[in-house]
Amino acid sequence: MALYAVGDVQGCLGPLKCLLDRVAFDPARDRLWLVGDLVNRGPQSLDTLRFLFAMRDSVVSVLGNHDLHLLAVAHNIERLKKGDTLREILDAPDRDDLLDWLRRLPLVHHDAERQITLVHAGIPPPWSLKKALKRAAEVEEALRDDARLPLFLDGMYGNEPDRWNSELRGVARLRTITNYFTRMRFCTADGRLDLKSKEGLGSAPKGFAPWFSHPERRMRGQRIIFGHWAALEGRCDEPGVQALDSGCVWGGALTLLDVDRGERHTCSCQKDPA
Repeated sequence: MALYAVGDVQGCLGPLKCLLDRVAFDPARDRLWLVGDLVNRGPQSLDTLRFLFAMRDSVVSVLGNHDLHLLAVAHNIERLKKGDTLREILDAPDRDDLLDWLRRLPLVHHDAERQITLVHAGIPPPWSLKKALKRAAEVEEALRDDARLPLFLDGMYGNEPDRWNSELRGVARLRTITNYFTRMRFCTADGRLDLKSKEGLGSAPKGFAPWFSHPERRMRGQRIIFGHWAALEGRCDEPGVQALDSGCVWGGALTLLDVDRGERHTCSCQKDPA
C-alpha cells in the first residue's frame, strides 16, 4: 500500500487525475490524503467532490477554509461570493450526500503509526499535538451537530479574536480554532494571528513570522503536512514540515507527495479542462 498526499485541489480535477495516473493510484490498495480546499475557484468543484466521494473509503481529507465556506453557503446562499464556483454543487441532485460527507471530515488528522499530522493551514506554535487534536474536536463536534451547525457557520467568519484564550466561549472560541487550522500563515510565538498578509515569507508584518518558523513551537521536530499557502509554491525549509499548495488554481501546478518515500510529482494546472 502506498500513501500519497495532494495539495489544494480547489476544483481542479484534471491535474488531480493526472497525478493519480502518474503514480498508478489504486483505491483498492493505496490511500490518498488531501490537505483541504477541495473546491472553489477551479472549474470542476462538483466533479471533484463526486470523484473523491466515490472513493471515500480510500481518502482522508481535512477541511480547508473553502470547504467550510461551501458549507456556510449551503446554509445561507447570501454568503456566495462573486468569484465562487460553488453554484453547481448547490444545484446538484446529490448535494446532500456530498455536503454531509464534507461536514464530517476532520480539521486535523494524525497518523499515529507514521507520526505525521495533516492539517490545512498549520498548527499554532503554543499548541502540542494533544491540544491541537482536542481543539479540532470541538469544531468537528459543532459541524456534525444539526442544531449547532447553522450557528457556527454563520459566526465562523471574522479575524477576531486574533489569539487563543482558554476562557473563550461559544462561537468566538470555535472561530479562533477554525482560523488557526484553516487560515493561518503568519503569527507570533504566542499565537497572535495576522490574517491579512497572504504573500510569501518576506511579507511578514513586523513582529510576525510564518507559523512553522518559531523556534519555540511545541510541535517542532514533528512531521506536518499542510497546504493553504500558495505563495510558498510548495516549498518549506523547516525540517519535517511539508508544504503542498503550489498554486494550482492560480495557474501553477498541483503537487503530490509520496509520503513514505518523500518523492514529489507535479502536474501543470494551466490547461485544466473545464
